[in-house]
Amino acid sequence: MVLTHGTVVTMNERREIVRDGAIAIDDNRISAVGKTTDVKASHRADIELDCRGKLVIPGLIDCHVHLAQALIRGCADDLSLVPWLRERVHPMQGAYSPKEGELSTKLCCLEMIKSGTTCFVESGLHWRYGFNEIARVVEKIGIRAALSKKLMNLRGYANVPDAICESMTEDGETTMRQTLEMIKKWHGKAGNRIHVWFGARTPGACTVDFYREIAEQARKHRTGITIHLGEVKVDIDYLRKEFKMTPMEFMRHCGVVGPHVIYAHGVWIPQKDFKILSETNSTVCHCPASNLKLASGFAPVPEMLHARVNVALGCDGGPSNNCYDMIREMKLAAIVHKARLLDPEVLPAEHVLEMATLNGARATLWGKELGSLESGKLADLIVVDQLNPHLVPVRNPVSNFVYAANGSDVDTVIIDGKIVMQGREVKTIDETKIVEQAQEVGLEVDKRLGLETGPSWPVK
Repeated sequence: MVLTHGTVVTMNERREIVRDGAIAIDDNRISAVGKTTDVKASHRADIELDCRGKLVIPGLIDCHVHLAQALIRGCADDLSLVPWLRERVHPMQGAYSPKEGELSTKLCCLEMIKSGTTCFVESGLHWRYGFNEIARVVEKIGIRAALSKKLMNLRGYANVPDAICESMTEDGETTMRQTLEMIKKWHGKAGNRIHVWFGARTPGACTVDFYREIAEQARKHRTGITIHLGEVKVDIDYLRKEFKMTPMEFMRHCGVVGPHVIYAHGVWIPQKDFKILSETNSTVCHCPASNLKLASGFAPVPEMLHARVNVALGCDGGPSNNCYDMIREMKLAAIVHKARLLDPEVLPAEHVLEMATLNGARATLWGKELGSLESGKLADLIVVDQLNPHLVPVRNPVSNFVYAANGSDVDTVIIDGKIVMQGREVKTIDETKIVEQAQEVGLEVDKRLGLETGPSWPVK
């Protein structure tokens, strides 16, 4: 396959942009990147995609996704985190069967693909969602994923000891056994397109010894860990009171640090922790839309980046964002810190695109095989239509992409060398059927719990 005549944003070490550029793909890897005339002269292909007027960039990597929350989109607006969890999100997810878990996964993956996400890290699946069914959906739909199994051995959230409702409670021994079973069954499957991670619950839901066991098992099985950390102020208050530690001092105390550990949110991680983050090559996943909507605060992202902390991006979930569009997330990340710091020069578009590609790749087990368009790398890339009214004239294609584009501008998605979407048609799943089912089944969950989630204004 050869993509020709596009504007190629390589994200290579020199951050080169190739006009009238081309990319050759052999099997699941990129074999050449350069000028169209040069690549076509040296590579014959059965398929040629003409990308005139289009931007070709690495696929976006979402490092914090809740697959099961797509089906409960918009169910918990205008609530702070703990009531949001206890009153809406956990009861609704606790009413799921594997049928709803599978459908929510299809809906979420469909939305991610259509908005340019080619790889994601799932933050933690409850067993009731049907891990095997979810993994089969990911395998079939063609997206790249690190699927995390949720682990816990307490019912608390920070200083609220019974925060997790009964239907979402799992015991430590069972969650560990299930995670290890899923690693054995799914880790490295689908041509190494699926990985299985440990999804540790937030402090208050795991003992120190359990965190240490999770860290030991992750090292043993050479896989990753993801955990919500420092999302709201009560998180650091709890750690300070109970353990007399900062969030990263506590994580280091538990052994939950390293290059394949992702801390979601990190809003309240103090500056003194940046050194631990940098020295351990750990990653913070910035989720600006979720943090703003839940009024959790502003993660000190420019300060972290200045301290050489790896910061990636994530959309979070349907009730907190309420979408899975990484392009919209990039714009928000780019502009919110300018206002917070009263400095228009912080987080330029180029740095935010690095967060959504190279930094995200660095956090995963795929590492240097993703995040840029270079010969030998895995062929995960997207083609974006630049000739829409809100995207012309094109002066700086990176600026246009981050500040003016949205998910609907993505025309074609290639993952692992296969065309998953072309002309905005996803080839691996029936979009119309999934949308119709999601509309019907999503409202059934509300009715099952007797929840009123409709408009606050009168409906005739």
